[in-house]
Amino acid sequence: MKRLLDLFRNKYFLAIAAFGVWMLFFDKNDIIAQYEYSAQVKKLQQEKDFYTKETALVKKDLKELDSNLNSAEKFAREKYFMKKANEDVFVIVKEETKK
Repeated sequence: MKRLLDLFRNKYFLAIAAFGVWMLFFDKNDIIAQYEYSAQVKKLQQEKDFYTKETALVKKDLKELDSNLNSAEKFAREKYFMKKANEDVFVIVKEETKK
């Protein structure tokens, strides 16, 4: 018990303990802020991966559209529901069943 009291009376131990408490809880970059920063980095990385995949798909579609005109007509009909003057377009939407 005496050694423990001597340890708490030691000015170096008190200075290190105070510094540790300050850095863990009261500093601008405390533990909570570091956790929030890491969560934000994870979210941004997921967004980056999503947009990278979307960019690759768009580049593939663009390359296909530049290659031949028939694919351009197919793309316009499927993606933008474009039609010729004498045609009717019917869009069929499948409803998902609830389980």
